[in-house]
Amino acid sequence: MSTPTRRQFLKTSVLGASALAFPAPSWARVIGANDEVRMAVVGFNGQGKGHIEGFRKLPGVRVVALCDVDKTILEKEAAKFRERSESVETYTDVRKLLENPNIDAISIATPNHWHALISIWACQAGKDVYVEKPVSHNVWEGRQIVAAARKYKRIVQTGTQSRSNKGMREAIQFLHDGGLGKINLARGLCYKRRKSIGKVQSPTPIPSSIDYDLWCGPAPKTELMRSKLHYDWHWVWPTGNGDLGNQGIHQMDLARWALRVDHLAPRTWSVGGRLGYEDDGTTPNSQVIYHDYPGAPLIFEVRGLPETAAVDKVGKYRGADVGLVIDCANGYMVMPSYASGLAYDNKGALIKKFEGSGDHHANFIKAVRSRKTSDLNADILEGHLSSALCHTGNISYRLGAKTSPGLILEQIKGMPEFAEAFGRLMEHIAVNGINMHTDQLTLGEPLEMNTKAERFKGNVKANDLLSRDYRAPFVVPSKV
Repeated sequence: MSTPTRRQFLKTSVLGASALAFPAPSWARVIGANDEVRMAVVGFNGQGKGHIEGFRKLPGVRVVALCDVDKTILEKEAAKFRERSESVETYTDVRKLLENPNIDAISIATPNHWHALISIWACQAGKDVYVEKPVSHNVWEGRQIVAAARKYKRIVQTGTQSRSNKGMREAIQFLHDGGLGKINLARGLCYKRRKSIGKVQSPTPIPSSIDYDLWCGPAPKTELMRSKLHYDWHWVWPTGNGDLGNQGIHQMDLARWALRVDHLAPRTWSVGGRLGYEDDGTTPNSQVIYHDYPGAPLIFEVRGLPETAAVDKVGKYRGADVGLVIDCANGYMVMPSYASGLAYDNKGALIKKFEGSGDHHANFIKAVRSRKTSDLNADILEGHLSSALCHTGNISYRLGAKTSPGLILEQIKGMPEFAEAFGRLMEHIAVNGINMHTDQLTLGEPLEMNTKAERFKGNVKANDLLSRDYRAPFVVPSKV
């Protein structure tokens, strides 16, 4: 992997002239408690629309710039500003946007493969950053964002909004205070229906409104071999991380938060597959990940198929489909949505309910004003660690091989929680009419990690997947 030095990068990038003229600390305006915070939003074909409205409504915050590589999407959002008689600048190239000294902070809701590079560039340009989950496309670049945030003293918030949710914060604190006794198992759930994205026989033309070179950015620039460019990038490895990194990152973060672990799992194993259809997607729609933490394991389950072949809705586990279940000595906690926590005793009787909401964008702005990383509910380090747990689970899967159910059970029988989750996955697959003896699941490679170095032990192929080959000039720098 080729990674230019910071000086080489600055000389060749659009940032070069201003960056070399002004040392990084002088680029950033010192924002007082009553000063207006000037925001830019990058990428808004999906979650970014919420960023625009979330920041617009906050007192003392003004959205002053928009950036998207799709001119149709860019114009549609810019038109809303004109209708409200609000001034906003528009860009298709984020590098041009970052040259603007009248922007204090940016929010990033681009496809995953762009998150890290824009975040690092923004830190280098003296901007604070709100970056959507997962914060990275791979483990290494997530750590690079953390390094950039610390070096340039930037406020960098992760878009895991559950961290600002009052009910969830109180539920997690209840667990940490021993409300249900010792935690024995944390289980994240992403039961979310995902249908086939179709299968094309020839490349799909790129609309003329899209700068495809900028859209690809750090990823390989190849012909589009799926019917839709937008959103379905989630389901192919060069740009996405499957539903584990799409939806599941929220619940992975909650599970890690509940366990109070501040490092990656020392051992990781995954099993899964893309089942029920043959399409242009490559990420699994059915998966179990086992993170073997010493205190209590963290298990994650992904299900994209319906509850049964006869219905088009997903099933639930203890009342949750997209959520969290924590097994404890004296009961269990269920977080079935973004806004609640339900504590039960061992007999299944509800003993306490946690409710409330919160404003994650407001929390970011609070920290931008105070300049205290400690004011953030989801500092970039938290985002890196939770995102990386998704990535390491996927690395295990990607290095695996198709295996019969009997052999899989034989391999994992020493981990009863893993075996139990796999057994339920097998039942789920069977009721969808899938024969696992012909459409076999992939048993991933068991991985051991040096948690301090964030490198796998004795596994070259796994370590290669901790990063990627970047496409110049869109290279995540080795020295930020």
